[in-house]
Amino acid sequence: MADPRPIALDAFGGDRAPEAILEGAALAISQGVPVLLVGDTERLRGKIPRGAEVVHAPEIVGMDEPASTPLRRKPNSSIRRVFELVRDGTAQAAVTCGHSGAAMACALHVLGPLPGVDRPPLCTVVPRKDGGQLVLLDLGANVDCKPQHLAQFAVLGEAYARAVLKLERPRVGLLANGEERGKGNTQVRAAFVEIEALDLAFVGNVEPLGALRGECDVLVCDGFVGNVMLKTVEGTVEVVGHVLKEELRRRPGALFGRWLLAGSFRRFRQRTTYDSVGGAILLGVDGVAVVGHGRADARAVASALRYARSCANAGLLAAMRKDVANRLVGPGTAG
Repeated sequence: MADPRPIALDAFGGDRAPEAILEGAALAISQGVPVLLVGDTERLRGKIPRGAEVVHAPEIVGMDEPASTPLRRKPNSSIRRVFELVRDGTAQAAVTCGHSGAAMACALHVLGPLPGVDRPPLCTVVPRKDGGQLVLLDLGANVDCKPQHLAQFAVLGEAYARAVLKLERPRVGLLANGEERGKGNTQVRAAFVEIEALDLAFVGNVEPLGALRGECDVLVCDGFVGNVMLKTVEGTVEVVGHVLKEELRRRPGALFGRWLLAGSFRRFRQRTTYDSVGGAILLGVDGVAVVGHGRADARAVASALRYARSCANAGLLAAMRKDVANRLVGPGTAG
């Protein structure tokens, strides 16, 4: 049975807030997602979508402010309040498209890490050549990682793949510059040993192309490498789409072919662009927290809200608690 509680949405997070956030909330509500807007009620007056409730949070954290701002100087900010609503049980998940550093700091401070998790990673899914989906983490929450952090990411990513993607035994790979056991830098070689010791379907080192072809279901790396890889994938998709459109425009006769392929182009965009998911989920904190893109438009906001709800209803948090307790803390500690 689906959780009836709403998704707490930061109404003032993102480059296009609050207009795009409110439009996205209205779209999500029309699709059956309950939304709880969080922000300055005076500034939202007359703009609140039908069906949405509002929680007052008068302070706003700008994109150019330090990540610690909502913890030290603006405790009544909307970006902090969404996580407090999850902690208190009012909301089933939190979504913000605001300052990503501040969002991660708030999630970690307010919700707290799961026992056994030192550094919660950001995670998303990208399409694979074989038609499956690749779980990629970390995306930038932790740019400098120790081998044990990568082992923790492996456990969290595997739990996500089972709970959300419904994979019975997800294959876990470690991103490296070659498939051989000895490939990678010192960090990767040491992480290989730690992940190998876990009760996971570990396939060893995997190159980026191999991962995108379908050699693993979960790909583990540090935040610096993961962020670069994700941006490279997104950039490649944008370039390919642009080149295809330009080629079809070159000849008048190709316009008919473009018309015939319109549906295929639309489905290609839905599968590959950033707004198809709407954001990344922060794994390893005691709650469901989705960090959207700062440039999110209404469609991306609605996608992030649907994504947060699907993760919450899939039992992701319970799966993470169980796996972290059994694999990182010790058997018999899951509650």
